[in-house]
Amino acid sequence: MAAELTTKEELKVTGDALVATVKQLLHEGNVRRITLKNEEGETLIEIPLTIGVVGFLLIPVWAAVGAIAALAARLTIVIEKVEEQPPSA
Repeated sequence: MAAELTTKEELKVTGDALVATVKQLLHEGNVRRITLKNEEGETLIEIPLTIGVVGFLLIPVWAAVGAIAALAARLTIVIEKVEEQPPSA
């Protein structure tokens, strides 16, 4: 059984690019959680993602992300990814 390695990555984006960036991250498939922070570092929204997330369940999330994008000029996206490590021999 392979062990899981959790990593965090931060991206700085403008409000205009927020929705497109979040969509791209969702399509990667190995993202466990997305956190949006404002310029002061305050968390605006945390989006926990699971393997079984269905599109219609994300509709309220898209509305919130769109509203945040309209209000914020600069945001930080914190991405928590899970990667499988091969078993060590």
